[in-house]
Amino acid sequence: MNKNYDLAVIGGGTAGCAAAYIAAKSGLKTLLVEKNIHLGGTITSGLVVPVMFSGENQINTEFYDTLIDNMHSLGGQITYQNNRGWFNPELLKPVLDEMMSEVSVDVLFSTSVSSINIKDRSIKSIHLTNNMLSVYNYSIENGNKILSVPIDTRYVIDATGNCEIGKLCGCSFLDLENENQPVTLRFIMDNVDIKSFSEWLYEYDKDRNVTTVENIDGNIHLSTAYTWDTDKNWALRPLFDNAVKEGVLEDADRNYFQIFSVAGMPNAIAFNCPRYHEIIDLKDNFELSKALISLRKSILRIADFCKKTFPGFGNAYISNIADTLGIRVSNRIKGKYVYTYDDLKSGKTFENPVLISNYPVDIHSADKNTSTLKSVCEYSLPIESLMSADIDNLFVVGRCLSADFTTQSALRVQSSCFSMGEGAAKYIASLIRKG
Repeated sequence: MNKNYDLAVIGGGTAGCAAAYIAAKSGLKTLLVEKNIHLGGTITSGLVVPVMFSGENQINTEFYDTLIDNMHSLGGQITYQNNRGWFNPELLKPVLDEMMSEVSVDVLFSTSVSSINIKDRSIKSIHLTNNMLSVYNYSIENGNKILSVPIDTRYVIDATGNCEIGKLCGCSFLDLENENQPVTLRFIMDNVDIKSFSEWLYEYDKDRNVTTVENIDGNIHLSTAYTWDTDKNWALRPLFDNAVKEGVLEDADRNYFQIFSVAGMPNAIAFNCPRYHEIIDLKDNFELSKALISLRKSILRIADFCKKTFPGFGNAYISNIADTLGIRVSNRIKGKYVYTYDDLKSGKTFENPVLISNYPVDIHSADKNTSTLKSVCEYSLPIESLMSADIDNLFVVGRCLSADFTTQSALRVQSSCFSMGEGAAKYIASLIRKG
Protein backbone atom coordinates (compact mmCIF):
# COMPACT_ATOMS: atom_id res chain seq x y z
CA MET A 1 0.00 0.00 0.00
CA ASN A 2 1.42 3.36 -1.03
CA LYS A 3 -1.21 6.03 -1.54
CA ASN A 4 -0.88 9.65 -2.54
CA TYR A 5 -2.89 12.43 -0.93
CA ASP A 6 -3.07 16.17 -1.23
CA LEU A 7 -3.60 16.44 2.52
CA ALA A 8 -3.23 14.13 5.50
CA VAL A 9 -4.99 15.31 8.65
CA ILE A 10 -3.71 13.60 11.78
CA GLY A 11 -6.25 13.71 14.59
CA GLY A 12 -10.01 13.49 14.15
CA GLY A 13 -11.12 15.88 16.87
CA THR A 14 -12.95 19.16 16.40
CA ALA A 15 -10.21 20.94 14.45
CA GLY A 16 -9.20 17.86 12.47
CA CYS A 17 -12.76 17.03 11.39
CA ALA A 18 -13.33 20.58 10.19
CA ALA A 19 -10.05 20.56 8.28
CA ALA A 20 -10.66 17.20 6.58
CA TYR A 21 -14.27 17.99 5.63
CA ILE A 22 -13.50 21.39 4.11
CA ALA A 23 -10.36 20.14 2.34
CA ALA A 24 -12.24 17.30 0.68
CA LYS A 25 -15.16 19.56 -0.19
CA SER A 26 -12.62 21.91 -1.80
CA GLY A 27 -11.50 19.09 -4.08
CA LEU A 28 -8.42 17.85 -2.23
CA LYS A 29 -7.77 14.13 -1.90
CA THR A 30 -7.86 13.92 1.89
CA LEU A 31 -6.90 11.34 4.50
CA LEU A 32 -8.08 11.63 8.12
CA VAL A 33 -6.15 9.54 10.65
CA GLU A 34 -7.67 8.99 14.10
CA LYS A 35 -6.12 6.95 16.95
CA ASN A 36 -9.51 6.10 18.51
CA ILE A 37 -12.53 4.29 17.06
CA HIS A 38 -14.66 7.37 16.39
CA LEU A 39 -14.30 11.03 15.46
CA GLY A 40 -14.99 14.09 17.58
CA GLY A 41 -12.19 14.12 20.14
CA THR A 42 -13.08 16.36 23.07
CA ILE A 43 -16.69 16.70 22.01
CA THR A 44 -17.32 12.92 21.95
CA SER A 45 -14.57 11.09 23.87
CA GLY A 46 -14.19 14.00 26.28
CA LEU A 47 -17.95 14.76 26.65
CA VAL A 48 -17.12 18.47 26.28
CA VAL A 49 -20.54 19.96 25.61
CA PRO A 50 -21.70 22.59 24.90
CA VAL A 51 -19.48 24.23 22.31
CA MET A 52 -18.83 27.65 23.82
CA PHE A 53 -20.20 30.72 22.05
CA SER A 54 -17.42 32.88 20.61
CA GLY A 55 -19.14 35.95 19.21
CA GLU A 56 -21.43 37.10 16.42
CA ASN A 57 -18.74 37.66 13.78
CA GLN A 58 -17.04 34.27 13.55
CA ILE A 59 -15.53 33.26 10.22
CA ASN A 60 -14.77 29.85 8.67
CA THR A 61 -17.98 28.34 10.06
CA GLU A 62 -19.18 26.28 7.08
CA PHE A 63 -18.30 22.98 8.75
CA TYR A 64 -19.81 24.03 12.08
CA ASP A 65 -23.01 25.30 10.43
CA THR A 66 -23.39 22.02 8.53
CA LEU A 67 -22.75 20.00 11.68
CA ILE A 68 -25.46 21.98 13.51
CA ASP A 69 -27.97 21.35 10.72
CA ASN A 70 -27.23 17.62 10.61
CA MET A 71 -27.39 17.24 14.37
CA HIS A 72 -30.62 19.22 14.60
CA SER A 73 -32.29 16.97 12.03
CA LEU A 74 -31.62 14.01 14.35
CA GLY A 75 -32.81 15.78 17.49
CA GLY A 76 -29.27 16.06 18.83
CA GLN A 77 -28.88 19.86 18.81
CA ILE A 78 -30.63 22.79 20.45
CA THR A 79 -30.09 26.52 20.71
CA TYR A 80 -29.99 27.53 24.38
CA GLN A 81 -29.06 30.91 25.84
CA ASN A 82 -28.45 32.15 22.27
CA ASN A 83 -25.80 29.45 21.74
CA ARG A 84 -26.32 26.89 18.94
CA GLY A 85 -23.60 24.60 20.28
CA TRP A 86 -25.60 22.30 22.53
CA PHE A 87 -25.08 18.76 21.21
CA ASN A 88 -25.70 15.13 22.04
CA PRO A 89 -22.13 13.71 22.17
CA GLU A 90 -23.18 10.17 21.21
CA LEU A 91 -25.13 11.20 18.11
CA LEU A 92 -22.13 13.22 16.97
CA LYS A 93 -20.20 10.01 16.26
CA PRO A 94 -22.37 8.69 13.38
CA VAL A 95 -23.07 12.22 12.13
CA LEU A 96 -19.34 12.95 11.77
CA ASP A 97 -18.87 9.61 10.00
CA GLU A 98 -21.58 10.50 7.49
CA MET A 99 -20.23 13.99 6.91
CA MET A 100 -16.79 12.64 6.05
CA SER A 101 -18.34 10.05 3.75
CA GLU A 102 -20.39 12.67 1.91
CA VAL A 103 -17.27 14.56 0.79
CA SER A 104 -15.15 11.40 0.23
CA VAL A 105 -12.66 11.78 3.07
CA ASP A 106 -10.68 8.56 3.58
CA VAL A 107 -10.90 7.86 7.33
CA LEU A 108 -8.60 5.48 9.20
CA PHE A 109 -9.56 4.62 12.78
CA SER A 110 -7.30 3.01 15.38
CA THR A 111 -4.32 4.31 13.46
CA SER A 112 -1.26 6.32 14.44
CA VAL A 113 1.70 7.88 12.68
CA SER A 114 4.87 5.95 13.51
CA SER A 115 7.43 7.92 11.52
CA ILE A 116 7.78 10.71 8.98
CA ASN A 117 10.02 11.10 5.94
CA ILE A 118 11.31 14.69 5.65
CA LYS A 119 13.47 16.19 2.92
CA ASP A 120 14.41 19.83 2.34
CA ARG A 121 12.12 21.14 5.12
CA SER A 122 9.16 19.27 3.68
CA ILE A 123 7.22 16.16 4.72
CA LYS A 124 7.30 13.70 1.82
CA SER A 125 5.48 10.79 3.42
CA ILE A 126 4.07 9.57 6.71
CA HIS A 127 4.10 5.99 7.98
CA LEU A 128 1.02 4.58 9.67
CA THR A 129 0.51 1.73 12.11
CA ASN A 130 -2.80 0.14 13.03
CA ASN A 131 -3.28 0.36 16.80
CA MET A 132 -5.74 -2.54 16.90
CA LEU A 133 -3.19 -4.84 15.25
CA SER A 134 -0.18 -3.45 17.04
CA VAL A 135 1.25 -6.85 17.98
CA TYR A 136 1.94 -7.68 14.33
CA ASN A 137 1.40 -4.29 12.64
CA TYR A 138 -0.42 -5.83 9.70
CA SER A 139 -0.78 -3.78 6.56
CA ILE A 140 -4.13 -2.01 6.69
CA GLU A 141 -4.81 -2.97 3.07
CA ASN A 142 -3.71 -6.53 2.44
CA GLY A 143 -2.78 -8.18 5.73
CA ASN A 144 0.92 -8.56 4.97
CA LYS A 145 3.17 -8.47 8.02
CA ILE A 146 5.04 -5.15 7.70
CA LEU A 147 6.11 -2.49 10.15
CA SER A 148 4.13 0.42 8.74
CA VAL A 149 2.13 1.75 5.81
CA PRO A 150 3.66 4.65 3.83
CA ILE A 151 1.44 7.52 2.71
CA ASP A 152 2.71 10.21 0.34
CA THR A 153 1.17 13.61 0.95
CA ARG A 154 1.65 17.18 -0.21
CA TYR A 155 0.53 18.75 3.06
CA VAL A 156 0.00 17.59 6.64
CA ILE A 157 -2.21 19.08 9.33
CA ASP A 158 -1.34 18.18 12.92
CA ALA A 159 -4.66 18.14 14.80
CA THR A 160 -3.51 15.80 17.55
CA GLY A 161 -3.94 18.31 20.37
CA ASN A 162 -0.46 17.63 21.74
CA CYS A 163 1.41 18.31 18.49
CA GLU A 164 2.51 14.69 18.07
CA ILE A 165 3.42 15.22 14.41
CA GLY A 166 5.43 18.30 15.25
CA LYS A 167 7.37 16.23 17.78
CA LEU A 168 8.08 13.51 15.21
CA CYS A 169 9.32 16.21 12.82
CA GLY A 170 11.66 17.67 15.43
CA CYS A 171 9.91 21.04 15.33
CA SER A 172 10.65 23.87 17.74
CA PHE A 173 8.16 24.45 20.56
CA LEU A 174 7.27 27.38 22.76
CA ASP A 175 8.38 27.33 26.39
CA LEU A 176 6.05 25.34 28.66
CA GLU A 177 7.83 26.05 31.95
CA ASN A 178 5.27 26.88 34.65
CA GLU A 179 2.58 27.18 31.97
CA ASN A 180 -0.15 24.72 32.87
CA GLN A 181 -3.78 24.27 33.81
CA PRO A 182 -5.50 21.45 35.72
CA VAL A 183 -7.21 18.63 33.84
CA THR A 184 -10.86 17.57 34.08
CA LEU A 185 -12.72 14.27 33.61
CA ARG A 186 -16.33 14.79 32.59
CA PHE A 187 -19.31 12.49 33.12
CA ILE A 188 -23.08 12.24 32.59
CA MET A 189 -25.86 11.18 34.96
CA ASP A 190 -29.15 9.89 33.57
CA ASN A 191 -32.66 9.27 34.91
CA VAL A 192 -32.75 12.71 36.53
CA ASP A 193 -36.18 14.22 37.17
CA ILE A 194 -35.28 17.39 35.30
CA LYS A 195 -38.59 19.11 36.06
CA SER A 196 -38.22 18.73 39.83
CA PHE A 197 -34.56 19.66 39.79
CA SER A 198 -35.00 22.70 37.54
CA GLU A 199 -37.89 24.10 39.60
CA TRP A 200 -35.89 23.78 42.81
CA LEU A 201 -32.70 25.15 41.24
CA TYR A 202 -34.37 28.18 39.67
CA GLU A 203 -35.79 29.23 43.01
CA TYR A 204 -32.69 28.36 45.04
CA ASP A 205 -30.23 30.37 42.94
CA LYS A 206 -31.52 33.77 41.80
CA ASP A 207 -28.27 34.72 40.02
CA ARG A 208 -29.14 34.44 36.32
CA ASN A 209 -25.48 34.88 35.38
CA VAL A 210 -24.93 31.48 37.02
CA THR A 211 -28.19 29.55 36.91
CA THR A 212 -30.48 29.46 33.88
CA VAL A 213 -33.53 27.36 32.98
CA GLU A 214 -35.43 27.33 29.67
CA ASN A 215 -38.18 25.23 28.12
CA ILE A 216 -37.19 24.51 24.51
CA ASP A 217 -39.60 22.55 22.33
CA GLY A 218 -41.17 20.95 25.38
CA ASN A 219 -37.88 19.94 27.02
CA ILE A 220 -36.30 21.68 30.01
CA HIS A 221 -32.70 22.82 29.66
CA LEU A 222 -30.58 24.23 32.46
CA SER A 223 -27.13 25.16 33.65
CA THR A 224 -25.52 26.11 36.96
CA ALA A 225 -22.09 26.26 38.59
CA TYR A 226 -20.08 26.55 41.81
CA THR A 227 -16.36 26.69 42.64
CA TRP A 228 -14.47 26.64 45.91
CA ASP A 229 -13.22 30.18 45.22
CA THR A 230 -14.24 32.58 47.98
CA ASP A 231 -14.23 35.75 45.87
CA LYS A 232 -17.77 35.01 44.60
CA ASN A 233 -20.97 34.45 46.56
CA TRP A 234 -22.07 31.12 45.10
CA ALA A 235 -25.62 30.11 46.04
CA LEU A 236 -24.65 26.42 46.18
CA ARG A 237 -21.79 26.99 48.63
CA PRO A 238 -23.66 25.97 51.83
CA LEU A 239 -24.63 22.65 50.27
CA PHE A 240 -21.03 21.86 49.34
CA ASP A 241 -19.71 23.06 52.71
CA ASN A 242 -22.13 20.73 54.46
CA ALA A 243 -21.23 17.79 52.19
CA VAL A 244 -17.54 18.20 53.02
CA LYS A 245 -18.35 18.50 56.75
CA GLU A 246 -20.38 15.28 56.64
CA GLY A 247 -17.77 13.39 54.63
CA VAL A 248 -19.89 12.97 51.51
CA LEU A 249 -17.33 14.97 49.53
CA GLU A 250 -13.64 15.51 49.98
CA ASP A 251 -12.60 19.15 49.95
CA ALA A 252 -10.88 18.84 46.54
CA ASP A 253 -14.04 17.36 44.98
CA ARG A 254 -15.69 20.77 45.07
CA ASN A 255 -12.90 22.84 43.52
CA TYR A 256 -14.96 23.17 40.31
CA PHE A 257 -18.57 22.15 39.67
CA GLN A 258 -20.54 22.94 36.52
CA ILE A 259 -23.53 21.09 35.10
CA PHE A 260 -25.69 21.31 31.97
CA SER A 261 -28.62 19.56 30.38
CA VAL A 262 -27.90 17.62 27.15
CA ALA A 263 -29.62 18.01 23.77
CA GLY A 264 -31.63 14.94 22.83
CA MET A 265 -31.17 13.38 26.29
CA PRO A 266 -34.18 14.71 28.23
CA ASN A 267 -33.32 13.04 31.56
CA ALA A 268 -29.55 13.57 31.52
CA ILE A 269 -27.20 16.05 33.19
CA ALA A 270 -23.63 16.55 31.96
CA PHE A 271 -20.90 17.46 34.45
CA ASN A 272 -17.92 19.67 33.61
CA CYS A 273 -16.08 18.22 36.58
CA PRO A 274 -14.31 16.91 38.57
CA ARG A 275 -11.23 19.05 37.99
CA TYR A 276 -8.01 17.51 39.29
CA HIS A 277 -6.70 19.45 42.27
CA GLU A 278 -3.01 19.10 41.34
CA ILE A 279 -0.98 20.12 38.31
CA ILE A 280 0.47 17.07 36.56
CA ASP A 281 3.18 16.47 33.99
CA LEU A 282 1.20 15.48 30.90
CA LYS A 283 4.24 13.64 29.51
CA ASP A 284 4.36 11.33 32.56
CA ASN A 285 1.97 8.39 32.15
CA PHE A 286 2.30 7.53 35.83
CA GLU A 287 0.98 10.97 36.79
CA LEU A 288 -1.75 10.79 34.13
CA SER A 289 -2.88 7.40 35.38
CA LYS A 290 -2.89 8.56 39.00
CA ALA A 291 -5.06 11.52 38.00
CA LEU A 292 -7.54 9.33 36.10
CA ILE A 293 -7.95 6.94 39.04
CA SER A 294 -8.39 9.81 41.47
CA LEU A 295 -10.92 11.58 39.25
CA ARG A 296 -13.05 8.47 38.77
CA LYS A 297 -13.22 8.09 42.55
CA SER A 298 -14.24 11.73 42.77
CA ILE A 299 -17.00 11.14 40.21
CA LEU A 300 -18.53 8.50 42.48
CA ARG A 301 -18.53 10.92 45.41
CA ILE A 302 -20.01 13.78 43.36
CA ALA A 303 -22.76 11.53 42.02
CA ASP A 304 -23.56 10.41 45.58
CA PHE A 305 -23.63 14.04 46.70
CA CYS A 306 -26.09 14.95 43.94
CA LYS A 307 -28.40 12.06 44.81
CA LYS A 308 -28.41 13.01 48.49
CA THR A 309 -28.66 16.77 47.99
CA PHE A 310 -30.56 17.79 44.86
CA PRO A 311 -34.29 17.20 44.27
CA GLY A 312 -34.79 15.06 41.18
CA PHE A 313 -31.54 13.07 41.55
CA GLY A 314 -32.87 10.33 43.82
CA ASN A 315 -33.03 7.68 41.08
CA ALA A 316 -30.25 9.05 38.89
CA TYR A 317 -27.20 7.04 37.91
CA ILE A 318 -23.88 7.55 36.16
CA SER A 319 -24.39 6.63 32.50
CA ASN A 320 -21.14 7.79 30.91
CA ILE A 321 -17.63 8.72 32.02
CA ALA A 322 -15.38 10.41 29.48
CA ASP A 323 -12.81 8.24 27.73
CA THR A 324 -10.19 10.97 27.83
CA LEU A 325 -9.05 13.73 30.15
CA GLY A 326 -10.02 17.29 29.37
CA ILE A 327 -6.61 18.85 28.77
CA ARG A 328 -6.56 22.63 28.51
CA VAL A 329 -2.93 23.27 27.57
CA SER A 330 -0.11 21.09 26.23
CA ASN A 331 2.69 21.42 23.66
CA ARG A 332 2.48 24.53 21.50
CA ILE A 333 4.48 24.70 18.29
CA LYS A 334 6.70 27.59 17.28
CA GLY A 335 5.00 28.92 14.18
CA LYS A 336 5.82 31.46 11.55
CA TYR A 337 3.98 33.90 13.80
CA VAL A 338 3.72 33.61 17.59
CA TYR A 339 0.39 35.14 18.55
CA THR A 340 0.64 37.15 21.79
CA TYR A 341 -1.62 38.62 24.41
CA ASP A 342 -0.77 42.07 23.08
CA ASP A 343 -2.16 40.98 19.69
CA LEU A 344 -5.32 39.68 21.31
CA LYS A 345 -6.11 42.57 23.63
CA SER A 346 -5.41 45.15 20.92
CA GLY A 347 -7.64 43.40 18.40
CA LYS A 348 -4.79 43.40 15.86
CA THR A 349 -5.94 42.51 12.35
CA PHE A 350 -4.15 40.30 9.82
CA GLU A 351 -4.14 39.75 6.07
CA ASN A 352 -5.16 36.09 6.32
CA PRO A 353 -7.23 35.54 9.48
CA VAL A 354 -8.52 32.05 10.20
CA LEU A 355 -10.89 33.00 13.01
CA ILE A 356 -12.60 35.92 14.68
CA SER A 357 -13.66 35.53 18.30
CA ASN A 358 -14.39 37.35 21.53
CA TYR A 359 -14.06 34.34 23.85
CA PRO A 360 -12.38 35.50 27.07
CA VAL A 361 -8.99 34.65 28.52
CA ASP A 362 -9.86 31.52 30.53
CA ILE A 363 -7.09 30.16 32.76
CA HIS A 364 -8.06 27.52 35.30
CA SER A 365 -5.97 27.18 38.44
CA ALA A 366 -5.55 24.37 40.93
CA ASP A 367 -5.45 26.94 43.77
CA LYS A 368 -8.30 28.94 45.26
CA ASN A 369 -9.02 32.46 43.98
CA THR A 370 -6.33 32.36 41.28
CA SER A 371 -8.26 31.37 38.14
CA THR A 372 -8.70 33.99 35.41
CA LEU A 373 -11.77 34.73 33.30
CA LYS A 374 -11.12 38.06 31.59
CA SER A 375 -13.29 39.57 28.86
CA VAL A 376 -11.48 40.95 25.84
CA CYS A 377 -12.34 42.81 22.65
CA GLU A 378 -12.97 40.98 19.39
CA TYR A 379 -9.75 39.54 17.98
CA SER A 380 -8.52 37.54 14.99
CA LEU A 381 -5.83 34.88 14.49
CA PRO A 382 -3.47 34.80 11.47
CA ILE A 383 -2.86 31.68 9.37
CA GLU A 384 0.85 32.07 10.12
CA SER A 385 0.17 30.98 13.73
CA LEU A 386 -0.92 27.60 12.31
CA MET A 387 2.20 27.17 10.14
CA SER A 388 5.31 25.44 11.46
CA ALA A 389 8.43 27.60 11.48
CA ASP A 390 10.54 24.52 10.65
CA ILE A 391 8.54 22.39 8.18
CA ASP A 392 7.14 24.19 5.15
CA ASN A 393 4.14 21.93 4.50
CA LEU A 394 3.11 21.30 8.12
CA PHE A 395 0.14 23.12 9.65
CA VAL A 396 -1.02 22.82 13.27
CA VAL A 397 -4.63 23.37 14.39
CA GLY A 398 -6.25 23.25 17.81
CA ARG A 399 -4.83 23.91 21.24
CA CYS A 400 -1.20 23.32 20.15
CA LEU A 401 -1.12 26.39 17.89
CA SER A 402 1.65 29.00 17.96
CA ALA A 403 0.44 31.32 20.72
CA ASP A 404 1.61 32.38 24.16
CA PHE A 405 0.10 30.76 27.24
CA THR A 406 -2.39 33.50 28.09
CA THR A 407 -3.67 33.83 24.54
CA GLN A 408 -3.94 30.08 24.03
CA SER A 409 -6.39 29.97 26.94
CA ALA A 410 -8.80 32.06 24.88
CA LEU A 411 -8.20 30.19 21.63
CA ARG A 412 -8.43 26.56 22.79
CA VAL A 413 -12.26 26.34 22.79
CA GLN A 414 -14.03 24.14 20.25
CA SER A 415 -15.65 26.94 18.24
CA SER A 416 -12.21 28.41 17.54
CA CYS A 417 -10.80 24.95 16.79
CA PHE A 418 -13.51 24.42 14.16
CA SER A 419 -12.53 27.71 12.52
CA MET A 420 -8.80 26.93 12.70
CA GLY A 421 -9.29 23.60 10.95
CA GLU A 422 -11.51 25.08 8.28
CA GLY A 423 -9.26 28.09 7.74
CA ALA A 424 -6.14 25.96 7.39
CA ALA A 425 -7.86 23.65 4.89
CA LYS A 426 -9.03 26.56 2.75
CA TYR A 427 -5.55 28.08 2.78
CA ILE A 428 -3.92 24.81 1.73
CA ALA A 429 -6.51 24.38 -1.04
CA SER A 430 -5.61 27.86 -2.32
CA LEU A 431 -1.90 26.97 -2.34
CA ILE A 432 -2.56 23.81 -4.35
CA ARG A 433 -4.72 25.68 -6.85
CA LYS A 434 -1.89 28.17 -7.36
CA GLY A 435 0.44 25.26 -8.12
